Amino acid sequence: MPTITRRILAPGDTYLHTGPDDALSLPVLRDLEHEYDSRYGNLFGEPASTEINRYPAATFSAPDGTFLLLVRDGRAIAAGAFMKLDDATVEFKRMWTHPDFRGQGLAHLVLDELEAEARRRGATRVALSTGPRQPEAVALYRKAGYTALFDESLPPEVVVIHHFEKSLTTESRSS
Repeated sequence: MPTITRRILAPGDTYLHTGPDDALSLPVLRDLEHEYDSRYGNLFGEPASTEINRYPAATFSAPDGTFLLLVRDGRAIAAGAFMKLDDATVEFKRMWTHPDFRGQGLAHLVLDELEAEARRRGATRVALSTGPRQPEAVALYRKAGYTALFDESLPPEVVVIHHFEKSLTTESRSS
């Protein structure tokens, strides 16, 4: 059985479970929209703003969801969210790290905290997806023990949407 890896926040960093309409969340969503537009353009036939605004704020707010911010010095430097799909399953969305802070393992911290919060709320399974132009996201989810639900032998542009899942009932995690 793999060793459980517990990642620790840097001194002064905090988690904030909030909603996408929180003032600290708005720069995150603007940057995420810009990131998606830069990577994908019109690949999916709509601008990123359509996806970012697809769900009402309540979808990512308690009791059925969360919008998690990793806050340093009063600003969000990484984020992620989940929404309830059914009594056992949540879907992770809106994973983001500020460009100035990438490569520091912050996405792993956010992913770990989202999983912990989902467990606290009774979820036993996570579903998530990413696109073909986000190889770092695919690598993150693989490293964190997510199971790919697509043919990994195919090129990313052929797969298009990369779906993953993970059970939250096992105690083992990848580092």
